[in-house]
Amino acid sequence: MRILLVEDDRLLGDGTRNSLGHLGFTVDWMQDGQLALDALTSEAYDAIVLDIGLPRQDGYSVLQTMRERGLHTPVLMLTSRDDKLDKLKGFGLGADDYVVKPVDMEELAARLRALIRRSGGRATARLAVGAVEIDPDSRQTWLNGKSVELSAREFGLLELLMQNADRVMTRAQLEQSIYGWDDSTDSNTIEVFIHHLRKKLGSDFIQTLRGIGYTVRRPS
Repeated sequence: MRILLVEDDRLLGDGTRNSLGHLGFTVDWMQDGQLALDALTSEAYDAIVLDIGLPRQDGYSVLQTMRERGLHTPVLMLTSRDDKLDKLKGFGLGADDYVVKPVDMEELAARLRALIRRSGGRATARLAVGAVEIDPDSRQTWLNGKSVELSAREFGLLELLMQNADRVMTRAQLEQSIYGWDDSTDSNTIEVFIHHLRKKLGSDFIQTLRGIGYTVRRPS
C-alpha cells in the first residue's frame, strides 16, 4: 500500500514515514502543499495523510483542489487541535477521517487500512483467493490454513495481486505500489519476488501473461 504523507514538521514527518514503513506501507513524504499536488498529478496512492498547517498551500486547499480534480483517494487529515469546526470544514471538503496529534502510529496504520479497505468496497480485512488467505492488518499469510512467512515486499506484492484478483497487473503498476521515490530497484526485482512467492505458495498461484504482467485468478 503506497501512501502520500504531507507534513512539514521534519521530526514528525520522518518518524511517521519510518513507522508506517515498518508497519507495511510504502511512504512518499512531501513537506508542503504544492509539492503534494505536484506528486498527485503523476503518482497513484492508496491513501493520503494530510496535515492542515502546511506552507505554500494548506491542507484544506490541497484537499479542495484534489476533489475538484476528481481525485477520490482516501484522505486522513492530521490536526494539532481537537476542534469541531476544523473537522467539519475538512469533512465538508471531502476528508475521510481525522487524527489529532500526537499520533499513535498503530492507530494511524489501522485507520489507513480501514480507509483503503472501504474505498475498495471490502467490508472485512482478510482476503482469500483459492487456498491462499492474507490479513493485511496483521500482515499474516496462510496456505491451506497453515501460516506462511513472507517478507514485507513479498507481502505487499501479494496483497496487491489479491486485491486485484482476475485482473492483470503490469510490472510498472506493481513497482509503483511497493516502491517509493527513495527506494532503488534492480531491473528484475519484481521477477525475484514473484519467484519467491511461487516457491512459498505454489508455482501456479501467480500466473504470468508474457509481455503484459501478472495475475492471480479465483477458482472458477
